Amino acid sequence: MPELDRLKEQIAYLKFWQGIMVVTDISLVGWLISNVRDATIVIAVVAVLGIALITTGVLVLHRQIERRIDQVGKL
Repeated sequence: MPELDRLKEQIAYLKFWQGIMVVTDISLVGWLISNVRDATIVIAVVAVLGIALITTGVLVLHRQIERRIDQVGKL
């Protein structure tokens, strides 16, 4: 049973950080859309790179969560 509890806590922790990353990603996209005319090229490129990296991080966390859910199912 401790293994099951540990996996559940890991899932909850990963979901917490995934939520923070999704909110950050949405906020950055919104900022970029509303400030695309005022932003310099450098700032726009950094924002697009940030969006790409954060979105990739969300997908990586999603895969980790899925793996842990599969582990819970096997217990």
